[in-house]
Amino acid sequence: MASPRPSGFLARLARLVRGGFAGWVRDREERNPRAVYEQAIDERVRQYAELKKAVAGILYMRTKLEAEIEERRAEAARLGEDVSRAIRQGDDAAALGLITQRQVLIEDLDRAERELAGVRAESAEAKRNLLRFREEIRSLEREKVQMLATLANAQARRRIQDAFEGFSIEAEMRALEGVREHIARTVSEGSLERELDSGLDARIREIRVEARADAARRELAEIKGRLRPVLLPNQDPALMTSSR
Repeated sequence: MASPRPSGFLARLARLVRGGFAGWVRDREERNPRAVYEQAIDERVRQYAELKKAVAGILYMRTKLEAEIEERRAEAARLGEDVSRAIRQGDDAAALGLITQRQVLIEDLDRAERELAGVRAESAEAKRNLLRFREEIRSLEREKVQMLATLANAQARRRIQDAFEGFSIEAEMRALEGVREHIARTVSEGSLERELDSGLDARIREIRVEARADAARRELAEIKGRLRPVLLPNQDPALMTSSR
């Protein structure tokens, strides 16, 4: 009574193994689509070669039947001439024998022509299948090129997107803002220095102007001081009286 349990377990285990193997194969196929396409194309090419051989055999049979039919038709024509000749010679026995042979040959010819019609139809269908199979191979090759190109483009876009998503520009932006602020402060300090320098220069110029004015006034006083004792004795008394 306990025997069905192991068999059920083994069946489930077998299904699990088959499912796991199928999943493993599917993963490998998805990772290498080029190999899958090439394998499918190679299989189609192998089948195409086998089909081509089969079609070549059918065509050979058709050609052979056509040649045999032509020979039988020619033989039937010769037998007809022989029958006419035997009748003209009055040889009825030979004529009957020839007629019998000709009838058998015509029956064989009819069977051969029916067989040829079937072979011709079969060969035409086989050629259509062969052409369709060849076009399928070419279409599969074109599809391989297109799909692999599409996959490559999609992978490239995904890598670019992943790269963009992986970028963190927050730190770079903070550093850039810091550099900008430092540059602005440096420019402001330079402007302040220029302002200070320009104010100091103006003050210095004012001081120097005042100093020159003081020096000029002192020099004028010195000159007057030197000239006053000289001018007093030389002055005209009349001028001095009139001035009083």
